[in-house]
Amino acid sequence: MTDNNQLIVIQQDMRALHYCSRGVREWFRLHELDYGKFLQEGIPAETLLATGDAMAQAVVEVARGRIK
Repeated sequence: MTDNNQLIVIQQDMRALHYCSRGVREWFRLHELDYGKFLQEGIPAETLLATGDAMAQAVVEVARGRIK
């Protein structure tokens, strides 16, 4: 499940990097992503990577490590 098309990033992955909920919520708003849906279901890694943001890349790496 290391394929970015199948990898789902969850809030636990954000917390592992000490990303605060307020900042993550704002980041989702800026990128026009649904924060509430993320909290309930997670978000595909490919969606985060498509933003081109370094913070998104870092959290995807954490998620990859979680599923190993």
